Amino acid sequence: MTRSGERDGGADDEYTEYIRSRMVQWRRTAYLMCGDWDRGDDILQRVLTDLYRTWARARRADHLDALVRTMLLRRLIDERRLRWSRVRLGAALPEQATSSPDPTDRITLVGALRRVPPRQRAVLVLRYFQDLSVEETAQAMGCSAGTVKSQAAKGLATLRTLLTPSLTGN
Repeated sequence: MTRSGERDGGADDEYTEYIRSRMVQWRRTAYLMCGDWDRGDDILQRVLTDLYRTWARARRADHLDALVRTMLLRRLIDERRLRWSRVRLGAALPEQATSSPDPTDRITLVGALRRVPPRQRAVLVLRYFQDLSVEETAQAMGCSAGTVKSQAAKGLATLRTLLTPSLTGN
């Protein structure tokens, strides 16, 4: 902002370009973490509003992508704690990627991912969908690398249980 309280047009352009270049990735991350496109979009919008308010300081961060990832993760966790977020009015079908070899597999995976506990789901999304290292995931989640490893192992075990047909054929 300038001294008169007006925003610097160059900073706005820089913010807009930064957001445009990463929007698809963040939107997908928000969806995978909460299992609902609309809710993910709402949460992402709040994060981007917060980022805009602090852009003058945030744009100088050494690892801006990591900062935004952390903001998104924390907002998702905060939203999950709110009572209204536990009320489900109806299940929305996930959008299907055109490059997916089998849309049924993707729907099955996303459905199973929704049933994984939130903290484990966050680790799985950051590690295996965002391709973050254990250390980067730990930093984004504000926990130790050991916690990331154990949550990933538990989350993968839960996914295996959910995705493996039982021996009785159910």
